[in-house]
Amino acid sequence: MISQHIIQNVTFDDSNILLVVDGQLIKVSLEHISLKLKNASEFQRNFYKISPSGYGIHWPLIDEDISISALLKNKN
Repeated sequence: MISQHIIQNVTFDDSNILLVVDGQLIKVSLEHISLKLKNASEFQRNFYKISPSGYGIHWPLIDEDISISALLKNKN
């Protein structure tokens, strides 16, 4: 079964992705979740698409997909 989430915000600091998912702030190290995102430019990181169900996020410029369930398992 695919988990559905409400993704309200996606931002980055130097080494983490920060999201507000289902009303909760989630901070995950890019080192642990995606080397593509870690090495991406600010422009590439900020050009993303959230799936309609909130299942995941896609970064078309670097061809990266991350499921929210994976992010929740790897949060700091």
